[in-house]
Amino acid sequence: MTTVERLGAVIVIATLNCPVHAESLRCNGRSTSVGDSRLTVLRICGEPTLKDSYCAPAYVRPNLQLVPQPFAGCALPHLQVDEWLYDRGPGQLSATVRLQYGIVQSITYGQPPQ
Repeated sequence: MTTVERLGAVIVIATLNCPVHAESLRCNGRSTSVGDSRLTVLRICGEPTLKDSYCAPAYVRPNLQLVPQPFAGCALPHLQVDEWLYDRGPGQLSATVRLQYGIVQSITYGQPPQ
């Protein structure tokens, strides 16, 4: 096996473990997509299997340094991020819906977030 073939094999194997990004999630014969509201997702897909909610880290310009937590909570606006995991059943990839400000920002198929 040549170096190029080995490199190609490594790249293929590495991409197999990456989650797949999608534009929509299909549930009960209907779909929800990026830009939909939290209520639309709940109406179409129901309650998720798992929910997680956290504050996204705050960064400051010009060099994008992370703001320490005691100062970030007092001086900067709060960015609430929700992640909902949908277990879609046997033979189906799980779906993670990420929401910010109650709006779907991304839908990812594959393994749940770490």
